[in-house]
Amino acid sequence: MRIRAVLFDMDGTLLDTAPDFIAICQAMLAERGLPAINDKYIRDEISGGAKAMVAATFAMDPEAPGFEALRLEFLERYLKGCAVHSKLFDGMGELLADIEKANLIWGVVTNKPVRFAEPIMQQLGLAERSALLICPDHVKNSKPDPEPLILACKMLDLDPASVLFVGDDLRDIESGRDAGTRTAAVTYGYIHPDDNPRHWGADVVVDHPLELRKVLDSALCSC
Repeated sequence: MRIRAVLFDMDGTLLDTAPDFIAICQAMLAERGLPAINDKYIRDEISGGAKAMVAATFAMDPEAPGFEALRLEFLERYLKGCAVHSKLFDGMGELLADIEKANLIWGVVTNKPVRFAEPIMQQLGLAERSALLICPDHVKNSKPDPEPLILACKMLDLDPASVLFVGDDLRDIESGRDAGTRTAAVTYGYIHPDDNPRHWGADVVVDHPLELRKVLDSALCSC
């Protein structure tokens, strides 16, 4: 079945949002008179969300006293500065243009809450181009549950088999697979050092956004 839509995870797949996360974490350290840490320690934990990034930044157990206050501060800062440095990954702009030129549909299915995801899409000029934005606010169960992808396919009125879901986390691949979509894992995203996208069971694995263009032009696009 021919691919008719491409759905993307947001952080680490469609967008490089790491610079904003890193800037906030480093600012929180600096304002407390603490030395900066290697940006990589923060980047490696992005897929784990605010809790993981704060824990890595302050080398602190999430159960420790004061941790929750730091997590809430992080989220408040991020709400005010979630799209200062974030941008499309290199090559992603060209890919989106090719997808649109081919009259394919594209959208975003993310575990990022809508209060963060929507402003980012708007500020980067993507909201009007994207066919949909599915966040945890729209479903009962987030990825790796298939519900977000099932909802997206229903909203697009498409057979899941005609949809390609692209992600940088095992949860993305599991969600897409269980929803019946085809799946692509990317290695350029926020992959934990102990993880390997080639072990997730995705239909394809790509190292750069433009490799997805080749995928769409070849086997996965054949009837």
